[in-house]
Formats: sequence, C-alpha cells, structure tokens
Amino acid sequence: MYRRAFLNLLPSKFSKEGLLYLPNSYKSPQIVHNARALSLSVANQKKRKSPEERAIENQGRRVIRYAPKAGTEVVGIWRNMTVQEIANVLKKDIDHVFKALEFADKESDIVYKKNTVIHNPQIIRDIVKISGCRFKIIAKPKEELEEEENKDAVPAPPAPVEALRRRPPVVCVMGHVDHGKTTLLDALRNTSVVETEFGGITQHIGAFEVHLQSGDKVTFLDTPGHAAFSAMRSRGAHATDIVVLVVAADDGVMEQTVQSIRMAREANVPILVAINKVDKPGVDIERTMKSLAQYGVVCEALGGDVQSIAVSALKRLNLDSLVEALIVQAQMMELKADPGGYVEGVVIESQVDAKVGKQATVLVQRGTLRQGCIVVAGTGWGKVRILKNAEGGIVTEAPPSTPVVVLGWRELPAAGDVVLEVPSEKRANEVMRWRHNQFMKEKQQSDLEVITVKAAEHNALYREQLMKRRAMGRFRVRATGPRDKMIQDDGHPTLSVLVKGDVDGSVEAILNILETYDEHHTVRLDLVHFGVGQLTPNDLEIAEAFNAVIFAFNVDIPPALAVEAKQNNVEVKRHNVIYKLVDEVKQLINQKIPTTQQEELLGEAKVLQQFLVSEGKKKVPVAGCRCTKGTLLRQALYKVIRNDQVVFEGKLASMKHLRDEVTSIKNDTECGIRFDDTSFDVQPGDIVVCYKLVDVTHTTEWDPGF
Repeated sequence: MYRRAFLNLLPSKFSKEGLLYLPNSYKSPQIVHNARALSLSVANQKKRKSPEERAIENQGRRVIRYAPKAGTEVVGIWRNMTVQEIANVLKKDIDHVFKALEFADKESDIVYKKNTVIHNPQIIRDIVKISGCRFKIIAKPKEELEEEENKDAVPAPPAPVEALRRRPPVVCVMGHVDHGKTTLLDALRNTSVVETEFGGITQHIGAFEVHLQSGDKVTFLDTPGHAAFSAMRSRGAHATDIVVLVVAADDGVMEQTVQSIRMAREANVPILVAINKVDKPGVDIERTMKSLAQYGVVCEALGGDVQSIAVSALKRLNLDSLVEALIVQAQMMELKADPGGYVEGVVIESQVDAKVGKQATVLVQRGTLRQGCIVVAGTGWGKVRILKNAEGGIVTEAPPSTPVVVLGWRELPAAGDVVLEVPSEKRANEVMRWRHNQFMKEKQQSDLEVITVKAAEHNALYREQLMKRRAMGRFRVRATGPRDKMIQDDGHPTLSVLVKGDVDGSVEAILNILETYDEHHTVRLDLVHFGVGQLTPNDLEIAEAFNAVIFAFNVDIPPALAVEAKQNNVEVKRHNVIYKLVDEVKQLINQKIPTTQQEELLGEAKVLQQFLVSEGKKKVPVAGCRCTKGTLLRQALYKVIRNDQVVFEGKLASMKHLRDEVTSIKNDTECGIRFDDTSFDVQPGDIVVCYKLVDVTHTTEWDPGF
C-alpha cells in the first residue's frame, strides 16, 4: 500500500544524489538505486493509452487476430503462389481465397484473378491462417509430364497431291539363309559382295541403289536370312514397298521363308517370288510353288495373283524378267513422295567407325536430305556433315527412296528409329530433353513395379522371421560373426559376358539370343555391358571388375588394348559369324557347369557266412563271400544291401583269399573281407556291391533356336 502510493509521487521526491530512501516496511528503510530508470518506467505507465485510443490508431492497419489451433491441418506453401495454387493447397474454391484476400490485403489496390501471382509471402501466410490451417514452407512442386506441352518432333501432315513426285521403289530381298539372296543382288548390280560376307552369311542390312539398263532406279535392302536376325528382317519389311521372296528350288520352303512371308503380310507389302538355283539338276519348280501355296502365297502359274520368276543368280538367268516384274509392280503401285519440306526417313543401320565416328544408314522416305540439315532419330540427333552413297562416294543430297550414310551425329540413333528434320539445334535439344524425360518416366514406372514386388517379398520374409523370433521368445537376432562373414555368396556359377559389335543390328541380334537363356539353368548368364564400336579401355575395366569374357563381333581390337587385356587376364573372343559366337558361349557355359560324381559298378559278391577271427586279443567279424559278378578291388568303395536297403557304406580293412592278402578277387571266387567298421555284422544272403565314383561332366540344355 505504501509502495504504490509512493510510486505515484516518485518523480517529485528524488534527491540530488540520485538516491532515495523508500520505506519497505514500517521500521526498516531500503535504498533504491538507478532511480532515473525507475522514474522513466513510471512515466511510460502514465502515458499508457486507453483501449478506445488504440482502436482509433489501428484503423486501416492489417491486423489478423485469428490463430489456428494446434492439431489443425498443415498445408505446404511456397513463394510467388498464384490465387489458384493457394485454393488448390487449401482444397477450397477460388471464391474463398478472394474473400480471405479482402482481410489479408486491405491496403493494396490490386484486382486479383485466379492466375494473379502473390509476391508478398506474408499475405499467403495470412490467407492460410484465415482459412484455419497451419503452414510449412516447401519447394514448388514440379509439374507432371502429362501436364507439359508435348514438345516431341512428329511427322508433317500428308503433302498435297500437286506436290507429289514419282520415286523409285524400295525392294527388300528376304528368304532363308543360303538361298542366294546376296548372290542375286550381286548379279543385279554387277558386284561380288558375297565374297566379302563371312561364311557367305549377311550379318546386317545392306542398302544400296541399282541403276537398271532401262534407266530406272531401284533401292534394294538385303536382309540376313539367319534365324538370329529376325528383328532386322522385320525392319526391312516395314521400310519397303515390295518384298522379293527368294526360295531355293532345291530346298523349297524353309523356316525363315515362312517367317519372311509372315513379316511381309504384317507390313502389308506385296510379295514377288524369285525361285532361285533353277540351274541345278533335278529341281522341281512346281513343287516349290505348291509348298508356297500352303502358306497362302499362290503364284500365277497355280491360278493366284503373286508373280513368280524362275532365276539363277549364279548363271544370271532370267534376271531381265525379274527386273521387268519389279518395274511393273512399282508402276501399278504409283509410288510417289514429296521431295520438298522437312525430311522424314528411317534408320536402317547404325555403327561407330574408328576413323569417322558415329554414322547411320538412313533411307529417306520424304523430303530431300542435304548437308547442314538437323535431324533427330530416337534418342540421337545430329547436324548432317557428310552424305555417302553405298559405294562410299560423297553426295550433296538424297531425295526420297535413297539410302545414304549420314555422318555428324552427336548421339548415335538405334536401328529402326524414325528420322525427322527439325529447324534448329535449339529445337533438336528441346526434343531430346522431352524424349529423355518420357524415357525416365517410363523407367521409373517399371522400376516402381519391380520395387513393389521386392518390397512385398521382403515384408513376407520379415513377417516369417518375426513369427519365428516370437515363437522362440527372442526379440533380437544377433550376428554370429563379423560382418564380412555375414555376406554370403550363393555359390551359383556365373558366366559374365560383355558384347561389342560393329553395328547396332548385330548387337541387337546377339542380345536377343542371350535373352533366350533361361535363368533357371545351372549356370547364370550375366550381361554386364554392351555397345557398338571397337573395344575401349572402359570395356576392359568393366570386364576386369566383373571377371567377364569380352565377345567382339566383327570389330577390331587396338594392339595396345590387346596387350593390356592379356596382362590383366581378360579373355577377348573375336567372331564374325554369329552362330560360331553362340557356340563358344555354350562351350564356356559347359565349362562352368560343376561336375557330379556317379557310381560305376565294379563287381558284386554274396555273403555266405560271417566268421569271428582273432586279431591280436580281439575278435573281429569277417564276411565269407563268393564273387558273383565282375571284380572286387581292395581299394574300392563298398556297400552292403539287405532286403533292398543299403545297411552299410564304407571301405575294406582287409581282403584275403584263403590265407593270403590280395588286392582283387575275380568272378566265381571265394574270399574273406573285413570292413573298416568292426561294429557292423553281415548276415548270410547280403549282397556286397563294389563300386567307384567317377566324375561326370554335363552340357547345357540351352537351345537358342538354331
């Protein structure tokens, strides 16, 4: 009471020394220091304003009095949000945000719309508070790829009829291996390509133009007939106008012949049959045509609508008739294309040359490809630097139906990719980014499916182990040894391979063959790396790390790398024929298959009686036997069979004939044998089997299909 009264009078009662005696009680005084600060505090209390005065001053100011309670929903916000984005995170309609803005931003004259960006973060926070939510600062979510504008390059709309011009036909030569496809093409263009093919087998698609005596041009595609190159034949059928089905008159319809017919029908391409090797004696052309009729290819000679010409590519017989039939078929189809506008085409083959770098064979289907054009194909793009024809000569342009080798790729495309011209490098980079994003999205989706399956398996295993621990009364499994001992190898034999090929199509064919290997075989086959082009130091490092075998298909190995591979014990297998490569893979798999031991019967004996013989101070059992089959050997293994059950397995301690120790007993000879286990007793009538264990090697059951 006295202190409060004194504080009211304090400003007029200070002494000159700054000290003041203040009665703390009725009897004892207390000295108060720093009386000046105390006086200022009292002065501020006297200046305190009334609630009415504070309300007048706060008029026009932004005052938010609502504070969300703990436990309310938390929403994520970020800088520079639009009105629509705020409504989305609050899960409110747009009108709610507009009403909240009337309280959160009274001073501004901005007319808010749903796409208006709010730059003041305090306004965003206030809107969230008014809506009864709490907030947390997060990064702005990235837009989904589906919501992005499709920035991919697409083919142009069909050209008007007045812009179309006549173009040469594109002919694909297909058929079974060794039926003379390449020899037929050699005869048409007067070359000898077949001599350069390894084993007489075409390893990849060859694209070239043939100038006929009539002045017409025809583009030919020579596809491999081997079973491993089915993907190449399919691409050839889909990229051509006419399919020439070569059938040998002496062999008739074979497996790849039927496959070529099916691919031509899937591509909706007309078929022209060339019955080859008619110069051989004893051939039956009519039988060959009847065999084709069984698969729906009915020749004109049998009342059908498919042209068939009997030719001999080796003797150059009836080649004029074949060319005439091709030209007639092309004229009936009225093949035309627009030579102007942006270029469209397809990649026939791609490879990495050690001298010129990345190159791809492109079949132009629309437009005219020239030097300086910027093209995209799959995940690769480039600016055309050089154009080469099939003979290696440099050309300045390639009109429709022309195959050319394109140099200047920044990233190498894959065989079968669609080639599209774009106006600028900026546009090409934009297309590549969009395609990369789409690829990564698809990969993430596929990875998510695998992760989900693995997680389900892990959870099932965890629950199983958890139930076991609970049943045993344990809550923790302790390690039984060091961590490196806990990492266990499954002991499964594995063959790791690394594949390098000359062209993309060859690598594709090899990988398709390796995919046919069943993972449930005894030996696991792991593909650690693959690529196009000659071997690089990086390939050696990968092979050394995984203890892999390198298969170089029709590619060169630099001498320095060959020496390094030998020093690092890296096996490099070079091949130029695909079935020989597959045979060596099978041999390496057979070497990895562990051998098993199998019993080899040496002889049998019948127990006549058991005797107890003194040996020192002990009595040991001896079986008196007669050899009934084969020979009994002293150092072999033995087992005793009683009532069709094995009652003993082991070795002998002694074998005697009469009183002599012997090493073998022949058929129909009596003997006494003592087993190394003296506790085992034989019975009359037991069968003693003498055998040895031999190692048995196994071969893989993998059948790649050829």
